[in-house]
Amino acid sequence: MNFRQLVIKNVFRNKRTYAAYFLSSAFSVSVFFVYSLFIFHPDVKSGVNGGIAIQGMKAAEYIIYVFSFFFVLYSVSAFLKSRKKEFGIFIMTGMSRRQLNTMVFLENMLIGIASLIAGILVGIVFGKLFLMMGANILEIDYLSFQLPSRSLTLTIGSFMILFFIISLFTSLFVRTNKLIDLFQGSQKPKKEPKSSILLSLLAAVLLSGGYYLAATSTVLTIGFRFFPVIIMVIIGTYFLYTQLSIFLLKIVKKNKVFYWNKTNVIVISDLVYRMKDNARMFFLVTVVSTTSFCAVGTLVSFTVTGDEYHLNYPYAVSYYSTAQNQEKAKHLNIIEQDLEKQGLAYKKNEIVLKKAVIHMKNGNKNGQTVTVLSEKNFNKLARPLHVKPIQVSNRNAYFVQSSSMMQGNDEKKGNIEIEGQTSTLRSRGYVKKIVLPAYQNDYLQLVVSNDTYDKLASSAPLRTYTGYYVKDWKHTKGIGAAIEKQLDPMSKASFNYVSLGDAYAQTMQLYKMMLFVVLLVGCVFFIAAGSFLYFRLYTDLEYDKRQYATISRVGLTVKELNKIITTQLSLLFFIPIIIAVIHSVFAFMALQSFFSLSIAGRTGIVLGAFALFQIIYFLIIRSRYLFHIKKGIFTA
Repeated sequence: MNFRQLVIKNVFRNKRTYAAYFLSSAFSVSVFFVYSLFIFHPDVKSGVNGGIAIQGMKAAEYIIYVFSFFFVLYSVSAFLKSRKKEFGIFIMTGMSRRQLNTMVFLENMLIGIASLIAGILVGIVFGKLFLMMGANILEIDYLSFQLPSRSLTLTIGSFMILFFIISLFTSLFVRTNKLIDLFQGSQKPKKEPKSSILLSLLAAVLLSGGYYLAATSTVLTIGFRFFPVIIMVIIGTYFLYTQLSIFLLKIVKKNKVFYWNKTNVIVISDLVYRMKDNARMFFLVTVVSTTSFCAVGTLVSFTVTGDEYHLNYPYAVSYYSTAQNQEKAKHLNIIEQDLEKQGLAYKKNEIVLKKAVIHMKNGNKNGQTVTVLSEKNFNKLARPLHVKPIQVSNRNAYFVQSSSMMQGNDEKKGNIEIEGQTSTLRSRGYVKKIVLPAYQNDYLQLVVSNDTYDKLASSAPLRTYTGYYVKDWKHTKGIGAAIEKQLDPMSKASFNYVSLGDAYAQTMQLYKMMLFVVLLVGCVFFIAAGSFLYFRLYTDLEYDKRQYATISRVGLTVKELNKIITTQLSLLFFIPIIIAVIHSVFAFMALQSFFSLSIAGRTGIVLGAFALFQIIYFLIIRSRYLFHIKKGIFTA
């Protein structure tokens, strides 16, 4: 057998250990490759958001590449640790250090090249489907399947450099070990893990503090809390696994009744050592999984923005006009004709709006311009929306919400002085139902009595608002576009309009495109997290075979073996995922502050989908692991 044959044989002999690493690397390559197909496709820029899509996919490629570097580096170090004894035998039988380093280098290059080829082939097979999905999201009629040479060159060049650099690093890992260390491998006697009470408390404080800050975040506070919360949770998670978990398990061991009950002594004793050995792996899996959950969950949550458009713009088409607008009748006729052509029933309302400058003695609304509505006009707009009408007596007023992002507060209560008016109004509360959308950032609206409104002199030219209420508002896409073609851009100072259908369609297209980009990156992260678990499991497989073979000789039944292994694997697979889910839930609680509608349903679907895949993965690995353990016991 020559040296090249030895390298190939080593790879095939360790195929079970290398399987997850190979598949994860191949998947990363395939995602990187299909993104490059999209980036270099000549027809992509013709879409409305084509340029944004390309920039998003470029960013995704950078993320995948950097992540792949650290993922491969971690994977290789795990493989070397599991093969220390094998390397020691090679050296004892005459292999030089240089030959050992060369062998490890060639093995990793062989696996890297194989995963590169497999990833590109998978990318070619599914590239057409990827382009079809992208064309649909970007509203491009057709994206033909093309194989740009730049896509192949970029993918092959990038990952060949990555695998080459990592393969060189592996020789450094081997060279730093003495022969006795290599021969003993990972079977050195283990000291009982120790934990620090101080660091355990620090973990609890950091996690609790991070969760509290996230859960109590508002639109105003989330910006400066963002990075402190991330740092607190990351550090807290690390000490959770390295210190607090060991501390809690030792407390459990002191409960003799529970500890000595059936197989608990085996599970808990083994778990104490495994938690210490696997602390870094648990930490990595938790961080990577949390990143994956939050990235996908955030983009899915932002689709609620489309529904919030209807809250902010209850009328499907809104048209504002000043007295200087000579085209008002023509524009309204265009809107109505377009609605009728699309078979959309509508209710039309038109009111006159005034402006006023207000001052509040117990608030900070001094000198602020507000839009003023009469009681009659407010109720007129509210009627089709099924909003409860209000009654405003003289000398009273109500502030009205004009955006779902606004928050009512006590500041809106107090005496209101209007410039140019001798009488003072009293604010009676805050109406949170939107009936009139904000216009040109005028987010503050005031409803006064009909008499007060008639006597009020406007501080700015009068404007009329014409709103068209359409029940099937999502089908109003194109109404605004039809008007746009017939408008003189120079005349826009005298009017403005908003088509809810167009705004909704454009927003949803942007978010779907972003989700399209992020979803595959999230999958890369999640699969890598599963690979970390797989590495750890099969690194300890030979040791576990010997351990369970020894225990089985003193009366361990097959049923008890199944229970022990299932419990241990469940903890290994689901502890980091459960912690990641908890982290994500509090992150989504902070994200909720951006929305008036609940995002719980959408984020729940994302977390549930990831949990389902994890359960399926667990069942597959459990079945294979039990098979290998039982095979090792019965052949021992």
